[in-house]
Amino acid sequence: MSRLVIKNGRVVDPSQDVDRVTDVAIRDGAIAQIADNLETAGSEVFDASGMIVAPGFIDMHVHLREPGFEHSETIETGSRAAAAGGFTSICCMPNTQPINDSATVTSYIVDRARRFATVNVYPIGAITKNSAGEELAAIASMKQAGIVAISDDGKPVMNARVVRRAMEFAAALDLPLIEHCEDLHLSAGGDMHEGLESTRLGLRGIPRSSEDVMVARDIILTEVTGVRYHVAHISSKNSVEMVAIAKRRGLKVTSETTPHHFVLADADMRPYDSNYKMKPPLRAREDVDAVTQGVVSGAIDAIATDHAPHPGAEKMREFERCPFGIIGLETAIGLGLERLYHTGKVSLTHLVRLFTDGPAKILSLDKGTLRPGVVADITIFGLDHRWTYDVNRSASKSRNTPFDGREFRGGPLATIVAGQIVWRADI
Repeated sequence: MSRLVIKNGRVVDPSQDVDRVTDVAIRDGAIAQIADNLETAGSEVFDASGMIVAPGFIDMHVHLREPGFEHSETIETGSRAAAAGGFTSICCMPNTQPINDSATVTSYIVDRARRFATVNVYPIGAITKNSAGEELAAIASMKQAGIVAISDDGKPVMNARVVRRAMEFAAALDLPLIEHCEDLHLSAGGDMHEGLESTRLGLRGIPRSSEDVMVARDIILTEVTGVRYHVAHISSKNSVEMVAIAKRRGLKVTSETTPHHFVLADADMRPYDSNYKMKPPLRAREDVDAVTQGVVSGAIDAIATDHAPHPGAEKMREFERCPFGIIGLETAIGLGLERLYHTGKVSLTHLVRLFTDGPAKILSLDKGTLRPGVVADITIFGLDHRWTYDVNRSASKSRNTPFDGREFRGGPLATIVAGQIVWRADI
């Protein structure tokens, strides 16, 4: 039997209310025991002294671009970037080519992940055929093939009747519906947040109302249908407030935010630098503060990266012409520690929950825990070691990030998937 013992680490597992220095034993790819002074004879030993040992981190919102856009990213390269960021599980959005709107495409992704992925990959299926917003996709057969949620992501469903029908199907199948909340009529032609900065730069703005009206609509429909409804990459102060109210009313509403939305505001943008162009856009400082407070209060349940790779030939075009999105898998833990933990806004347990137990519960995954008997997916990270992010050493195929050259205090040190060390920091 293969056996790995992680010694002397500070084990933080919110799912079991564990936070203490102890050992973790892994046998045949599963968690065997958490206890002090475990025997190491005949075992591989990982000395985690001074390190945090947590359940494997889950990123519930990534774009792997395969099939169809392999020049930007592949399942193999994206999963390696995830491992280097401390993630053991990632969920890939359906905006591929062809779009993941059928069991055939879902099965293809599952098979490619089984053969080439370094970490666990869970597909998210489209809500509508070709993500065109008109006719429902083959949701039931996609669930049988392996999807864990449905979303049209960057092409939000504008037709409220279609959304209601999708919610009813999702509720019957016990699947969460994830919405990229954007009224495409209100945001049409916009490149950054509508406000003082967009006026100063002479760029067309995307108003926060384009997010707010969709969140309001969907919460109303959630109450009607009883679906498990999830707001992707929430960025607006009003949206955070509406989600908090919906939770207080007992609705099955959850939300995620990204590190760049609680770290950067529109005033932090380098003028016309396409690495700061994403959707939702970087918003005003008051929105950033509200998102941060939403993380603290529990209105926001998870941190996700919205890892969106684009090659330089596309991303480095004029700001108005380049695509939206940045990569984010390798900087997420560092940014979370920087802005949330080291500032004293959240406890370490709370931060770990946002990456583990939070997304696991939203997606009904048997992950995000170190409970004995479960598959041994583990993230090991540090709180104080200094390191600088060099995007040119990224495992991703793409380089579109505003965080190149940023120095971090704490970050990922090792990633373990099914009991195997798949990545370890070179420090």
